[in-house]
This record gives sequence, C-alpha cells and structure tokens, in this order.
Amino acid sequence: MHDPTITTRGFLRVLAAGAAGILLTTTARADDYPSRTIRLIVGFPPGQGSDSIARAVAQRMQAAMGQTWIVENRAGASGSLAQQAAALAAPDGYTLLLTSAGPMAVNQGVYEKLPYDPVKDYAMVGGISTFPMVLVAHPSFPARSVNELVAMAKARPGEINYASSGAGLTAHMSMELLSLAAGIKLTHVPYKGTALAFNDVLSGRVSVMFETPIAVLPMIRDGRLRALAVGGRNRLPSLPDVPTVAEAGYPGFLASSWTAIVAPAKTPAPVLAKLSEALAKVVAAPDMRTYLAGLESEAMPMSPAQMDAFLRQEIDKWSSTAKRAGVRLE
Repeated sequence: MHDPTITTRGFLRVLAAGAAGILLTTTARADDYPSRTIRLIVGFPPGQGSDSIARAVAQRMQAAMGQTWIVENRAGASGSLAQQAAALAAPDGYTLLLTSAGPMAVNQGVYEKLPYDPVKDYAMVGGISTFPMVLVAHPSFPARSVNELVAMAKARPGEINYASSGAGLTAHMSMELLSLAAGIKLTHVPYKGTALAFNDVLSGRVSVMFETPIAVLPMIRDGRLRALAVGGRNRLPSLPDVPTVAEAGYPGFLASSWTAIVAPAKTPAPVLAKLSEALAKVVAAPDMRTYLAGLESEAMPMSPAQMDAFLRQEIDKWSSTAKRAGVRLE
C-alpha cells in the first residue's frame, strides 16, 4: 500500500538537500567573489561629471578588490536606459550601477511611468559624493542675489525665464523648488542638453539657471556668468562670498545632486557586504576626497542602510516638489 508519510518525508529530505546545496553554492560564490571583471554602468556620456566619478571609483575599487573593473556608458532617457539595464542584470555582483539624484529620486516624481522602481529594483552598495546646484545669471541681469531675483519675479510674474538642460532634470526641479519656497512664478525654457542651455544664458536671451558647480565655475571666474546663490547646506570653498539659498532667507532649502553605487535587487548579502566595505574605504581615502573636491563635490560616505533611508527621503522631497509645481512628464 502507498504510504503518503514516506513520500512526504522523502520530498522534505530532497527539498532540504536542495536548499543546503543552494546555500553552499551561494556561500562559495560569495567567498570567491570577485573572480572576474566587474562592470560599472553609468547613464551619462563620457566626460560628464558622473562618468568622471565612475572612472575614478572604478580605478580605486579595482585596486581595493584585486579584480578588473570597467565602466560602460549607457546614456539616454535622463539616465533611465542605464537604470533599466542594471535592474535587469543578473544579481551576482558583476554588474553595478553608478547612479545619481536625477534617475533615482527626481524621475520618480516627474514621470508618469518608469521602466524601473528605484526602491524595489536595486540593492544599495553605498554613497559616493554630493554637490550643490548653483544659481547663476547673465552679468547683465539686474538681480545680484536671490532676494533681488524674488523681488523682480514678484513684480513681474512669469516674465523672467530660466533655462535647464531638460524638463524634469535636477536643474529644472531645483528652480521649481526655489519658486515654491519663494512664492514666485518663473517661465521654464528647457533645452536638450546643458551646452544649449548655456548658450542662451551666456548670450543673455535667458536670464538665470541652476547648474552643477563644475559646469558653471569656469564661466563665473571669467565673468561670463554671475553666481547668485548656492543650493547646498554650505557655501562652496571656491565661492566663499556667494551665500546659500538658506542664508538668503529660505531655511531648509536644499537643491543638491549626489552619486551612489547600487546593485540589482537580490544580490547576495555577502557580496553586497564586500562591495560596501571596499567602497566605504575608497570614498574615505584622502586621495578620493581630494579628487572629489577638484570636481566641486564632497564625499558622501553612506552605508547601504543609510543610503536606503536617504533615497526614500529624496524621493519624497522631489515627488512633493513635482506635484506642487504641476510637473508631470510621460
């Protein structure tokens, strides 16, 4: 007669053996990690700030982990192409993503649909850097400070226009954040890229814009642009006389971008631990901090748990900004 108890017990033994085998295989792989080339995807073209940071990190992580690291550029769709590629990659620690505030936090509030979920599709490795957005104007623009800009905008609602490198990007949303904080209305003029936006601000056709320090500092130094304020918590060492927006009377204002490394979700915890430990040492090293300072950026060492909490805060902030400003893109 067929005994279902024996069958059940046999099945459970097979299941337990299979689970043990999977555990041993995972542990062995983690112990052996890394045993081949690690690919670091970045969602922007070679030469841009994120790409430069990716290459600096890859070089140092290669030395720290004793295995080759390569940087792969997948530019397009405001970083979404790279985000999607990383989300769909095998969760084995050999495909990672250097991401930033735009694709990970700003996009979530701006776009109706994304081909990835910033929270569910990735496992945090750690933070790398943060840098404030800088508010600049053409030298002929009458306002020489945030308060003067606000006064002009209140006297002439909607008449002052501002440029951005693209609708929905961090530069655009930073100005929307300021407009909401100050209760003013400006007119957005989006461009397809930073270079085109700069052309019209430098010619005086568009009045103001927010951009990254590394992009605007050369033009501030040679007098082609005037810095009105810094969007970060602190003044920039390279612009000690330029106040923060918070100092101008808007406490708590923070318009900054940042970079971090993430892995596909379900990457084994021991692999993530190795990566996180190595990245923390790389970011804390004096040579890396000096390198980041040269890009007008500060080191942002964060553990995976800290990075996860920070990301959720950033998503909430930019989603609220987009909703209040009525910014929604397809």
